[in-house]
Amino acid sequence: MHEGGNGEGHRAGSGGPGSDVDRSAVNQEFLALERELTVLLRRARASSGEMVREVHPDLESSAYGLLVRLEERGRQRATELAAYIGVGKATMSRQLRALEELGLVAREPDPADGRAWLVHLTEEGRVRFRTVRDARRARYVRELASWDSEEVAELARLLRRLNRGVEQG
Repeated sequence: MHEGGNGEGHRAGSGGPGSDVDRSAVNQEFLALERELTVLLRRARASSGEMVREVHPDLESSAYGLLVRLEERGRQRATELAAYIGVGKATMSRQLRALEELGLVAREPDPADGRAWLVHLTEEGRVRFRTVRDARRARYVRELASWDSEEVAELARLLRRLNRGVEQG
C-alpha cells in the first residue's frame, strides 16, 4: 500500500532518528495508511449494508456486526454487546428489539443473574447469517485469488493486531 515505493515501507533520506527527513517519511507512511484505511472502511460499510440486507431487507448495516458477534460468541448480555460494538445501551436495545421482531435473535433470562437477559441467534437468524457470511467469504476468496495464502494470513494477522491495539486504546 506504499505508493511509489517498493512496498517495503522504507524511509527516504539519510537523516538520523528524529530528523525532519525521518518525520516526513513517517508522515507519508501514515498518510498512505490513512488513505487506504479510509477506502477500506468506506467499502466495508457499504458491503456490510449489502450483506445485512441479504439477511433481512429491513435491517440497518450496524446489525451485521451484532450478528457476527452472536455467531462467534453465543449468548451475551446486551451490555456486553453494546461495549463491544461501541454504542450506548439505548442504541443497543433498539437494535436488538428490531432483530428480535424479525425473529433473528431471542432473549432468555441469565441464569447467573435473574435481572439480566442473554441474547442469542435464533435458528432462523443463524441460517440467514451463515448463508450471507459464506457468500461474503466466497467474495473475499475471489477478490484475493491472486494472493498467496501466506499473504492472506499476514493481512489477517496485521488487521488483528490493529484491531487489538484499537480495542486497548
